[in-house]
Amino acid sequence: MAKSKRKRKRKHRGTQAGSIDRRTSGRPRSRAEARARAKSGAKNRGPSAPKPPTWKGAIFKGLAAAGIFFVLVVVIFSRPVGASVLLAVFMLAFYIPLSYYTDGFFYRRRSRQIEEWRIAASRKAKETGGPDKGDKKSS
Repeated sequence: MAKSKRKRKRKHRGTQAGSIDRRTSGRPRSRAEARARAKSGAKNRGPSAPKPPTWKGAIFKGLAAAGIFFVLVVVIFSRPVGASVLLAVFMLAFYIPLSYYTDGFFYRRRSRQIEEWRIAASRKAKETGGPDKGDKKSS
């Protein structure tokens, strides 16, 4: 006698409430499809927005730099610990604002680059609305 019920081919993921979640896109059928999905997803997203600089981040970077500076002064230059601590504190006071303003410079630069990328992408989208100039010649 033949089976009256076909076995399902995909796994249904049930929740505690009893509903069944099915993945809409599913798994790519082939390697080429997986590559195409990855390529189209990366193309549509674009670069992520940079995070603005914070004093908290600058303090952590300054502490790390001053700590490394302290260790180098004590170990490599064989200076007394007290003098090295004073020098490290001085360098900390120098490194914190330096780190903040350096992060601000790179943040503004990256924001400008992303804005230029978005403008170029919108121009390209408007241009591709009509016939492509790079297509085959119609003769």
